Amino acid sequence: MREIGAQRGERAAGRIPGSCPSPGRSAGSRSTPWRSVEGNGLSKGSPAGGRRTAAPHQGRNSMTSADIQYAAWRGGAHYSAFASPGFDPNEYANAILATDTYPAADASKAPPRGAPHAKGANQDSAAKEDISVAISKLTFGIDDVAKQIRNLVTAHHEDLLTQASNANALSGALVSVRAGLGDLDASVEKLRVKVHVPYETLQTLVARLQRFQQASDVLRRTSRFVILARRLQVQMNEVQGIKGADRGPAEELATATVLHGKDIENEKERAIAKAALSIAELGSLLNAAESQDENGQTVSSPDGASISIRSIRVVESYESFINDARGIITTEMENMVLSGLASLNQTLLASSLQTAYNLGVLPTLVQSLLLDLSQAVEERIRGTFDLNKISKDAATREPPVNSPGTPQSYRSRVRTEPTNVTAPQWSAALWSRLEVMFQEMADCCIKVYALEKVLKMKKDATTHVVFLDEAMKVLENNPSTTFWMSLSRSLQKHFQDSSKGSSFLQQTLSTGYPRLLRLFQDFFAKIAVHTDTVYSDTHQSTETILLLRSLSAVEAQYLSRSTNKINEAVGGARVPPGANEGINVARIVVNELDAARFDPLLVRAVAKNTATCLDNILKRLENLLSRERAATSLAGGVATPQQISNANLANFLYQMWARLVALKEEYTANVFATLQPSIQNTYQFFERIMDPLTVAIRRELSAIIAKLHRIDFAKPLDSNAGMGGSSLYIKELTEKLTFIKSEIINRYSVGDYGRTWITGIVRYVIRTFVLHISIACPLGESGKLQMASDMTGLEFALNAFMVDSTLNKRGGDLESIGDEYRALRAMRPLFFLENRELAQKGRTAGLPPLIVLHHVLVRSPIPLPHKLHGWQEAEYVRYVNERTEEEAWTLVESGLSHWEKVSETEGTDISGAAEYVELAREVLRQAR
Repeated sequence: MREIGAQRGERAAGRIPGSCPSPGRSAGSRSTPWRSVEGNGLSKGSPAGGRRTAAPHQGRNSMTSADIQYAAWRGGAHYSAFASPGFDPNEYANAILATDTYPAADASKAPPRGAPHAKGANQDSAAKEDISVAISKLTFGIDDVAKQIRNLVTAHHEDLLTQASNANALSGALVSVRAGLGDLDASVEKLRVKVHVPYETLQTLVARLQRFQQASDVLRRTSRFVILARRLQVQMNEVQGIKGADRGPAEELATATVLHGKDIENEKERAIAKAALSIAELGSLLNAAESQDENGQTVSSPDGASISIRSIRVVESYESFINDARGIITTEMENMVLSGLASLNQTLLASSLQTAYNLGVLPTLVQSLLLDLSQAVEERIRGTFDLNKISKDAATREPPVNSPGTPQSYRSRVRTEPTNVTAPQWSAALWSRLEVMFQEMADCCIKVYALEKVLKMKKDATTHVVFLDEAMKVLENNPSTTFWMSLSRSLQKHFQDSSKGSSFLQQTLSTGYPRLLRLFQDFFAKIAVHTDTVYSDTHQSTETILLLRSLSAVEAQYLSRSTNKINEAVGGARVPPGANEGINVARIVVNELDAARFDPLLVRAVAKNTATCLDNILKRLENLLSRERAATSLAGGVATPQQISNANLANFLYQMWARLVALKEEYTANVFATLQPSIQNTYQFFERIMDPLTVAIRRELSAIIAKLHRIDFAKPLDSNAGMGGSSLYIKELTEKLTFIKSEIINRYSVGDYGRTWITGIVRYVIRTFVLHISIACPLGESGKLQMASDMTGLEFALNAFMVDSTLNKRGGDLESIGDEYRALRAMRPLFFLENRELAQKGRTAGLPPLIVLHHVLVRSPIPLPHKLHGWQEAEYVRYVNERTEEEAWTLVESGLSHWEKVSETEGTDISGAAEYVELAREVLRQAR
């Protein structure tokens, strides 16, 4: 046991506070202080022994720095328990006595307190030894700490003396600060006495004053409430008395005058308005201190500034009377509103609205009125399209069945679709219900506008608030706008639903869409007197357009039927339509526009739909147009299939265009402007067919006429041959004109365009022929006679071309051709004029100057313009036809100048041509 105690002492020696030895202690004497403990017992080192062993001091000067650091490390960990702010000496002593470690966290290392004491004597002796060791440790630690303090004081005595001096000086300053703080506390106490106490007194008085004011407010409101309640009693008596007078015996009413009746009504209205004002003020007094939360619950004012007077017995006794009066006045006000709307009495309506404003229910009243009117209209619209009701109405229209085999009392079940026999009765029933629906719509609309008019005009006499502004607090739009939007939504919904749900309604409404629009126009005409809506050809109000948009589904079906009619009139997609189809399409378009012309919006919609149909037709016919060479070839003896197909297309397009272009005089500019692009496209399509054919005809005829240059007109006349007939090219030209007339032109039924077309061909032939014979060179006397004969043959051919044409059954006359024919007739005498006569206008009347110039050059040695430039005769004639006369004259004049310069350069004698040069220049001067 003694060895165990010594070991414990050694373990405890490592935790001795301040066990760090002095700097002189050696490493070899680190365990020297405890050797005497092991050998002689702990009592030698304990304070009870009366002395301490000298062993700890023997080797103090021989310790190294490593021993000092080690002892400091071992001792610092043990001093931490004493340096803790929560160190408790009693707990520390208890831990030592219980042989536990301090702090208690190390208690787990000690043996449990409840363990059995098998060796009690040994443990008691060990505990005594531990206590002695602990006491010696504490004693050593105290001495060590005291020594360290002395060392620190010795090392830092100068600093400590300085701090002590500073502390002494600071103590003087602290005395003055403490005196100032004392004065401050005294001042604060004085201020508290002067401020806080009066504040508490004032606060008590203010609370008392507030209670006085609340009591005064309650008394004031109660007094006002009692006065108003008594006044309301008098007013209600007046209202009930006037009502009694109104409901008096019939004899009294018979003797009363109309003016007296109006006075009674006015008094009643004024009494009701006054009573309403009193009720509203009484309600505000009762609810002055109450408000409503988010759930609509009545709560008191949180600040308590206003107290409800409902708890006062006098006020409570009047509440039931006020509620009854409110109910009576509200009922009278509603009756007045309904009566005023029914009779459109603005005075009565204004009085009822004033009553509602006094009651504070004007916005709610207006909103409920609009809702009721809108619901009434919607119910009527729904009932109008109810097939069961239509079936019942149609059943009443059916004629009685008189067949003996059928019982008279038999009724078939209600049908949702009519049969072929009952379809007329169903249609009649539907249109009758629609007429009634539009009448009710007009009545409701007039009522809405009457209500809005009174709301705009009426103001409160006290607050000068416009009633419409008051009503707009709960309305999103004006009453009229709200009603129009609701009506439009209802109509659109039921028209669409009825068209989708019933084939009978869809067919009846789409077929009779113009009749439906007439009902709308009657509706607009009825309300126009009372509203500001306008529906005319030039202007349509926004409300009318909004309402008519609800018919978009029915209108689309109507336009679809119109489109089908037009497409059916065109015929199949593979066979080109002809003149009859064009007439039919134009007739359908005219009929559709005529059926819709009574309505400005419908006629525009039909015009737009027609334009779309025409554009689609033109796109479809574009594929049927033949652009092959055979479509313009004139080589065969009969017309090609391509020419026949194009002729049918041209007839279709022209007949349709001719009748549609006449619509400009019948309809407004806006309607025709919608159709005009399609009509122009139709005519342009027609011209794309005609222009290539016209060019081909002119090219063919020009090529035949150009063959005259193959004939030698300078050959002398054969006296044995006699006068021959026309030349071969004239005969060929006659045959070609006959072919063109019979096979080409006669297939075209294009009216005035055909006559213009024939006239254009004749003019082109004459102009081309005159140009060609004017440049025929050389020209002899026999050639002149032959040309005269050819001109005669050409006249006969052209006359036959015009007279026999089926496009002009009244016959044609070459005199109607104009300047070209006069030039042809003037060519005969031109050939036989003298040279000097060529420059005389009287001799060459009817001839263009260019023709005279050509003839002058033909007689002269001067080359013609086309020869000077190396052109063919046909090329020169085409050049002249494509240019102006001034350009042709310039070409001739430049040719003359060029010839003169070339002749002078080459030294050629031009004296023989001088006469012709002068003639040519004279003709040019006269022409310009």
